[in-house]
Amino acid sequence: MLYSSAKSKPRKTIDSLGIQLTQPPSPVANYVRAVQTGNLVFLAGHGPYLPDGTYITGKLGQDLSLEEGYAAARQTAIALLSSLKQEIGDLSRVTRIVKVNGMVNATPDYTDHPNVIDGCSDLLVSVFGPEVGKHARAAVGMNSLPIGIAVEIEMIIEIKL
Repeated sequence: MLYSSAKSKPRKTIDSLGIQLTQPPSPVANYVRAVQTGNLVFLAGHGPYLPDGTYITGKLGQDLSLEEGYAAARQTAIALLSSLKQEIGDLSRVTRIVKVNGMVNATPDYTDHPNVIDGCSDLLVSVFGPEVGKHARAAVGMNSLPIGIAVEIEMIIEIKL
């Protein structure tokens, strides 16, 4: 598995994975994308935002396969990293991904929520390595999500001051 180490910065890993961090869109309601308090950064719920300005939408167990849900969670991780970079400037300041809360737009009988949210978790471990990237996590199903997005994920990060 390709991941960042003490000798390799997250930016180098992101580039080697062919990932483009983008300018996050403005919040659509009365909130901010990130709040820093002390050495913790709390990222608001993000969806699978695509570079063309659209989102991956659909319901797991009805419209989307597990693989498509995994891809949506991975794309959401890219959106989260884009907002985090905008907030703290340099991703090498990350000392720990503390917590990931993943919500999956799913049918009532869908049960693969953890495997969907692995799309986010796997990318975070690839970028930051297991020591920094492994995190506590929740992966739950929701009856619906804003604008029909496939997943919504929020994250708590510890950083160097």
